[in-house]
Amino acid sequence: MSPNPFARRSTRAIKDLIKVSSGQQIADLSLDNCKIVNVYTGEIIKGSIAIYQDRIAGVGPRYKAAKRINLNGRYVAPGFIDGHFHVESSMVTIPELCRVIAPRGTTSIIADPHEIANVLGYDGIRYMLESSKYNPLNVFLTLPSCVPATDLETSGSTLKAFDIFPFFREKWVVGLGEVMNYPGVIYGEDDVMEKIAITEDKRVEGHAPGLTGTDLAGYISAGITSDHESTTLKEAQEKLRLGMYVMIREGSAAKNLKDLLPLVNESNKSRFMLVTDDHNPTDIMASGHIDGVVRKAIKYGLDPIIAIQLATINPAEYFGLKDLGAIAPGMLADLIVFDNFKQMNITEVFKKGQLIGKNGEAVYENIPHPPPSIRSTVNIKWLNGDEFHIKAKPGNCRAIGIIPNQIVTKHKIVKPKLNGREVVSDVKRDLLKLFVVERHTASGRIGKGLVQGLGIKHGAIATSIAHDSHNIIVAGVNDPDIFKAVTHINKIGGGIVAVSDGEILADIKLPIAGLMSDRPMAEVADSSKRLRAAVRSLGSKLDDPIMTLSFLALPVIPELKLTDFGLVDAVAFKQVGLFVK
Repeated sequence: MSPNPFARRSTRAIKDLIKVSSGQQIADLSLDNCKIVNVYTGEIIKGSIAIYQDRIAGVGPRYKAAKRINLNGRYVAPGFIDGHFHVESSMVTIPELCRVIAPRGTTSIIADPHEIANVLGYDGIRYMLESSKYNPLNVFLTLPSCVPATDLETSGSTLKAFDIFPFFREKWVVGLGEVMNYPGVIYGEDDVMEKIAITEDKRVEGHAPGLTGTDLAGYISAGITSDHESTTLKEAQEKLRLGMYVMIREGSAAKNLKDLLPLVNESNKSRFMLVTDDHNPTDIMASGHIDGVVRKAIKYGLDPIIAIQLATINPAEYFGLKDLGAIAPGMLADLIVFDNFKQMNITEVFKKGQLIGKNGEAVYENIPHPPPSIRSTVNIKWLNGDEFHIKAKPGNCRAIGIIPNQIVTKHKIVKPKLNGREVVSDVKRDLLKLFVVERHTASGRIGKGLVQGLGIKHGAIATSIAHDSHNIIVAGVNDPDIFKAVTHINKIGGGIVAVSDGEILADIKLPIAGLMSDRPMAEVADSSKRLRAAVRSLGSKLDDPIMTLSFLALPVIPELKLTDFGLVDAVAFKQVGLFVK
């Protein structure tokens, strides 16, 4: 990983910093004529920032320094921290992610690698750790708590408490990742309890969409202290009142910022954080990372300094990152420089006192090192082409109802369209066939269902990103295109594809666990744009239909989802049949 802010400082380093801070020794660098955002007091202070080696030596007065930079009245704030982020959603490796988001102001992320862990287990976590080395980005981890997320699906691995326990000894592991199995918490399942117990004094992140009342109280009493799944003001307020920190999510699929911001005020602002959770490459390239969320929060009316606090000091204090999140003597010199609070154009980014970004572009050189290697992960049983028929039965059908810009869904009961003895897609009602193909063990298991709201009028779309077990999920109008889409995903070793009339319209190759590319983010973003255009040509008008599709397999998010075992009632947390008499 990048050098650890928790690394023990030598007595010599401490003494030298004291000499610089007290004016006995000159600083390495002084940032002059700047407006300093003080996240402790909410003030803007005019003055200078003195830096010695990797730390801030002084704030305000003009220190003697070997080098000076005149910022001409621009603002300086602490580097941004994304308090909850799945790197895999960016579809690129950590070094490439760093090259893009660090120059935009994100200097630290709290990453939960449960996506790749659900595919590769221990090896997936190790891959992420090795990938984090030698980058000017602090990559802290919360260890995956739910691999698999439930027993209602097939994942590529199973991680018990004893599997993840050794990682907790590392100082850069700051907690246990989002505990999605909230029934397991409430009913005291041993595996969940053991994972929470071994966390000890580190944080336990929550994931409790729609949980309320005594169930929520039971969940929180286990020691779970944060949640990023609130979608309404009422839900967030209840969690806040019961002591939870509320992570306000503004990602690519779920956008909760506008709905939740009215809850933030001067009295409770320390209990909120801004996070992206899942953020695709197209959105990152277009509007930035956490800087884009801060900018949008200000646009929606949040006080600019409070917006910055929610992306700096709040996540730093929550996760115990004692040397990050503020501009003060002794803190690490992770700093962003920007022009104003409206556009917030970030002109420079300093990481540990070194300039790493200028006008959104990286200005550092990567330290060459061999990339870690992992095995191929797409392993499906041979398909003959008739696996995507749905035989009709008496009665109506359950259908997953999509809610635009949300990952929660509706549990709908619909009359199926029949062609003889088979259920077929009904374009007029926007009712499509939906399948999840198990891709880890070649079991041949395929979950079958219907989805309403995707908007596809012809063709099919498929992806090996299907939260959280990441089997292949595919939706389409006709069986031949559905078959073509699935076999193409298998052929390219994981990825995303749009198909029409047997032709590949666009694809993204994701050879790393079927989740990430080994190409530059700009290239992946271009491929993503072409894919999005292709899906729009098929008829979908959703902002991000592929990410919406990927969450239709997540059985811990209400109300109805599909796994390789079949439909799951995510409220009752049980498997249900497609047909309803």
